[in-house]
Amino acid sequence: MLPDTMLEDRSRDVSQLLERADVRAAGEHILATDDKTLADQVDLTEIPAPPFGEDARGRRMAELLGAAGLSNVEQDSVGNVVALRPGAEDREPLVLSAHLDTVFPAGTDVTVHTDGDLFRAPGVSDDGRGLAALVTVARALSQADITTRTPILFAATVGEEGSGDLRGVRHLFESGGVATDAAGFISLDGAGMKYVVTRALGARRFQVVLSGQGGHSWINYGAPNPIHALGRAIGALASWPLPTDPALSLTVARWGGGTSVNAIPAEAWAELDFRSESIGHLDVGEERLRAVLDRSVVEENAGVTDQDGRLCVDVTVVGSRPAGVTALDSPLVEAALAATRASGVEPEVTASSTDANLPMSLGIPAITLGAGGSAGAVHTTDEWYHNGNGSIGIQRALHTVLLVSGLD
Repeated sequence: MLPDTMLEDRSRDVSQLLERADVRAAGEHILATDDKTLADQVDLTEIPAPPFGEDARGRRMAELLGAAGLSNVEQDSVGNVVALRPGAEDREPLVLSAHLDTVFPAGTDVTVHTDGDLFRAPGVSDDGRGLAALVTVARALSQADITTRTPILFAATVGEEGSGDLRGVRHLFESGGVATDAAGFISLDGAGMKYVVTRALGARRFQVVLSGQGGHSWINYGAPNPIHALGRAIGALASWPLPTDPALSLTVARWGGGTSVNAIPAEAWAELDFRSESIGHLDVGEERLRAVLDRSVVEENAGVTDQDGRLCVDVTVVGSRPAGVTALDSPLVEAALAATRASGVEPEVTASSTDANLPMSLGIPAITLGAGGSAGAVHTTDEWYHNGNGSIGIQRALHTVLLVSGLD
């Protein structure tokens, strides 16, 4: 955490910010339109947005951002919804983002069930809340007629979750992208008020396929069995003392193989996920995975002289999220911590895996904030969002943006 004196300096900046009539008007608009924000949250949540199926939600998001006062809203070639709000000065933009996609497959019932301030539905927090907050910040800036010095690029991204592999935010920051030289990046992801994500939890994901000839369970007994080999490899990985400081996690998420109970399978497969704040530890995990698989295949092939009957293994990287960090003395982090404290909450910095991973890995100051309220059972069909002080979280985001972008 930053020294108290530094936070006190930034807290004074927040106090001066809140003395401005236009900033107070924007904050009051957020409070007064809380019902509108929740209606947008429900509206967006009930539009399915499975991985690689975000287009319909993107079109609705474009409509809402246009109605919020942004005049140049468009969907780019991968499906991101982007709109640049001009600043008083010609400089690189600050990106304010939320993600369109959910983890839930096509066909999932995303109807929102409401009980007072409690909302239940898959994706209602992650990231229905962030998307609604993004719209509300745009509307508050327009209603209060605020002009920032730095332009603000509003972005609703595709592909943040799972197999999307950050494809939306990658497109924004790749060579020639609209955010290539961004001044900073703020992701609004889910609910909450306390945490400021300053460290990117990197991930590397693999699909493993072991292949052989297979055969009859009696007639061909003794032939190499890919499930046996895969099982030994998984057992060896599960008993491996994982690196620490920073930690490395390993999850064998899915596996399978075979076609019949009376047949030696011709194939076995698994999907695995390593996570760490250290790219070096992710490299160590990958090296261990490949070595364990190779050894297990050699053991299963022992005594087999027919080359056609031997097992082989194929390891494919199916996802790679970069790690990174935004320094605590970055003006962006200082602003977020001060805005959090000014909201009546003592801030904490933490690590997570979000769209902010990509700009962090490029050396661009980036953080992730929750958009107020609280949530639980995220990434399950029982996901819920509770709107206690929800609008305060959106005010925190607004104040962070204004502290960093400056006012004309």
